[in-house]
Amino acid sequence: MKRMLLWGAGLAVALIIVLVMSKVLLPDENDWRQAHPKMVTKDGQDVIEPTRADSLLGAALTAQDAERLSVLTDSFSALGELSPIKTDFFRGYIHYLRDEVEPATECFSRIMKENDPPAADFDKYVQAGVCLVGMLVDQYDTESALSTALPLIEKLNTAGSDKYFELKSIYISLGRCQLQLNRMAEAEISFKKASEYTKKLVSTDHTNTIDIYNAVATYSKIVTAYFNAGMTVESEPWLNLEDSLFNVLKSCSDADPTDIDMLQADILQNRSMIAETKGEKEKAARYYEEYKTTNYSKTLGGRINGSEYLSLAKRYEESADELTCLDELIAKYNMEIDLDVISSFLLPKMYVNYQAHRKDSALRVALQIYEAFDSAYSRQKESEAAKLATIYDTEGKERRIAEQQAEISQQRVVGLVVAIIFLTLAFIVYTLIRRRQAARLAEMKAAQERIESELRIARDIQMSMVPSIFPEREGLDMYASMTPAKEVGGDLYGYLLMGNKLYFAIGDVSGKGVPASLFMAQATRLFMTLAKQGMMPAEICTRMNDALSGDDNKSGMFVTFLLGLVDLTTGHLDFCNAGHNPPVIGGGESHGDFLDMIPNAPIGLWPDLEYEGEEMDTIKGRPLFIYTDGLNEAENPQQEQFGDNRLLEILRNTHFDSARQVIDTLKAEVDNHRNGAEPNDDLTMMCLRVN
Repeated sequence: MKRMLLWGAGLAVALIIVLVMSKVLLPDENDWRQAHPKMVTKDGQDVIEPTRADSLLGAALTAQDAERLSVLTDSFSALGELSPIKTDFFRGYIHYLRDEVEPATECFSRIMKENDPPAADFDKYVQAGVCLVGMLVDQYDTESALSTALPLIEKLNTAGSDKYFELKSIYISLGRCQLQLNRMAEAEISFKKASEYTKKLVSTDHTNTIDIYNAVATYSKIVTAYFNAGMTVESEPWLNLEDSLFNVLKSCSDADPTDIDMLQADILQNRSMIAETKGEKEKAARYYEEYKTTNYSKTLGGRINGSEYLSLAKRYEESADELTCLDELIAKYNMEIDLDVISSFLLPKMYVNYQAHRKDSALRVALQIYEAFDSAYSRQKESEAAKLATIYDTEGKERRIAEQQAEISQQRVVGLVVAIIFLTLAFIVYTLIRRRQAARLAEMKAAQERIESELRIARDIQMSMVPSIFPEREGLDMYASMTPAKEVGGDLYGYLLMGNKLYFAIGDVSGKGVPASLFMAQATRLFMTLAKQGMMPAEICTRMNDALSGDDNKSGMFVTFLLGLVDLTTGHLDFCNAGHNPPVIGGGESHGDFLDMIPNAPIGLWPDLEYEGEEMDTIKGRPLFIYTDGLNEAENPQQEQFGDNRLLEILRNTHFDSARQVIDTLKAEVDNHRNGAEPNDDLTMMCLRVN
């Protein structure tokens, strides 16, 4: 898999900051009075003295202040104090700071069309070229990168300058282009030249931490280029150079910890890939585990990079998990889905998902590739002729006809390979679609799938009908929650506050699926309607039973129901239990026990029943805890139930801080009891306390 320099955006910013800081001189007050550049003698050499515009814009560049740069550029350009080249450079860099790649490329490209830039603009001309070449390579625009880099190298060599930073940056980009064109020998020459300029850069008397950082980044880019070309083991000598300079960087007291972490992650990831390729699996695994300790490994780019080793090591499920963030990364960097993106990212994602037996995910990626392939292949064919026209020696010699012919042959082979990949992909997609259709047909015929589909609808209906906001009233603490299980539905709870009167109810509908959720909806609606009329709990239950039983209930469904009415002033409680679990009164400081109740029948079983209500003088200061059987009948993997005794023990030993705290405590206890087992029923709880 080709590797993307996913921390390249950060490096590019750092590189350009260094480039700017190394070229812009901060003036004294007299410099600011200059409007146009002029030659002065300094240390026996003729140099171009910065103008007022250079000074102010240079300070804004160093601060990376896009807004200030924009204002200054517009102002100085209008005053005629900026040349066209400098104007385009600063505007291009403003776009670059704002991650606006296309307008930045356009500005820098306009500068590079100047064949003979003025001496006063030469620095900005070179800086624009370095920025442009790097951006073009990052965009996989090999043709444009080559046609920019080669003339720029020639100009720098003719000028005989000591622009080591610029030269090493351009040679790295040139080497990357040559590797993309499979010109391995020339790429090695370019990288060696980049290394020579890098050594000159860090061997000068004024070497600082930034120079060392950029030297490490230089070798990191070379290693990445070899990885992209599929030459993993060949990158090891360059990785050793990177590692040695990295150790020097770590010893610098002013080194940025974030940079250190990112570079450390890069080195460890590369070593894990090299070791795995060489068959040193234990060593590779150790490098990868160390890589996972870095902060970078947890970023989008870090996860994508880590997936490469996991795939190479045949740890397909882990690799597929890491690649779930790929779409987010493509969107974040606005990556065009071309053949490079397809081969570098989408095909590997499809492959690891297929190997991990995640056929649906593999199919989704295959369809994504299928939709993008035609336009990507067309763009590739259109660029082949332009690429051939820019194949020159690094020393600027004439085009070599034999190499063009070889390149044409190579492109034909590439086209054939791409066609084979396309046909293979189409076959895979076709096979996966046919298998998926067969699987769907079988699922549609299966009763279990129908039931599960109904239950998902029931759960949505149920969750939309229960309240999630509870009354905030002095003297009342109330909270409830419902946690639906995967395979059942039908619990309900509700409340109605009218003045000093609080109605509350909890229920559990028999059965499963859509019928249960519809029955629950009817029960909830009836409770709210009758409570608004001020009826007593027993009368409400009687009226609900009349409405939900008899000929209208052909399915024979019913609901266990506990309904209460509490006077918040006196604490007096009227209640009616229609076949529901007995609530627990008290707990914590007050000893908790199940409430003795008259056993009325569940609502909906038989018509013409008269429900009998009960009352308590006051429940003030004593928590009332109500629940469905998803609590006491919750099972662990050994099918042992949570039980009533455990429920009482927890409530008796839990200090009451709030109603929510009681429910959260019991949720946690049930989860611990289940110990990973799937819930066998919905879990609904309500707790209230009147003070």
